[in-house]
Formats: sequence, structure tokens, C-alpha cells
Amino acid sequence: QLLFCIFTFAMVLVPAAKDQSKGARGRRRGPGRSLAAAPALAWAPDDTYTAMEDYEQSIQDVVRQLKNSSEPGDTKCQVNLRLWRSNRRSLSPWAYSINHDATRIPADIPEARCLCTGCINPFTMQEDRTMASIPIYSRLPVRRLLCQVSGEAAHKPPAKQKCRKNFQTVMETIAVGCTCIF
Repeated sequence: QLLFCIFTFAMVLVPAAKDQSKGARGRRRGPGRSLAAAPALAWAPDDTYTAMEDYEQSIQDVVRQLKNSSEPGDTKCQVNLRLWRSNRRSLSPWAYSINHDATRIPADIPEARCLCTGCINPFTMQEDRTMASIPIYSRLPVRRLLCQVSGEAAHKPPAKQKCRKNFQTVMETIAVGCTCIF
């Protein structure tokens, strides 16, 4: 589900980037398409905020599933082909843990952790250490809490400073899965 969210978010950003790059190559001859003809590209600010809320909600759904999971802790380097989840069927299996940061929205993000040092050999279904499992990283948008201290509070000790909460959207690198390399 997390990968679906990342893919969906990327699909929204890629068309906007392509439109920006067309200006550098020059204009096409003939009638051009207006942005009104492509409603997905003509986002209103309210639509962007809704998309961000949906994105954050989908992350929280995954976190809730992890917290409510009745499965024992995933620590074994093994593949289970009976499970539908790709992280346990992979030749480089991984488990999710919760990356918690109180100064970020969302505060909890599921993060992948490789279960094998090597990779699962598809013929023997045993770990083969001639290959290596490595994390796959992706940059996810999060809102980071920035504390703006007023002039009077700037001279007080840090524990007693009062600040106005201000959030800024930043990209954070998170492990989203694992893959096998030779």
C-alpha cells in the first residue's frame, strides 16, 4: 500500500514536470492544448491540500495495520509464498517498522528493514550470501515542524521558549523495500 501511495504521488508530479520542460524545447506548431482541457494538470490549491491529506491518511492506515498485526515479529530470513504481501514473497524479504518523529506530520511512517544479509536462492529457497539484500530508498513529502522563536523568548533557556508552530513541507528519505544485488 505504501508503494501504491508513492507511485500515485509520483504519477501526479511527473505530468507537471513534463509540462514545465516543454517550454525549454520550444512551442509546437498548430493549436495547443489548454490546461483547461487537462483538469489533472490544473490543480487548485484546495485539491493539492486534499491530495496531501489523502496521502497522509493512507500512511496512517498502513501504520495502524502494523500496530494491529497479530503476526509475530518478522525477524527470519525466509520467503513465504502463501502470503499475498510482496515483502514476504520477495527474494530479498523485508519487514516494516514504524519510524516515529514527533516533529513531523505524519509522525509515524512505515519503514522497511531487510531481513536477510544475502538473498534467497529461488532454487533452494535458502539464503545465499554471494548476493546482498539492500534497502530501496524513496523520498517522501512530510511536513516538518519549525519553531519560530519571538525576539523576547530567544533569550530564555530552550525549555522555557514559547514558539509559534510552523510546518514546512520537506522531502525525507525512507526505506520502502529491499532488493537483491550481485
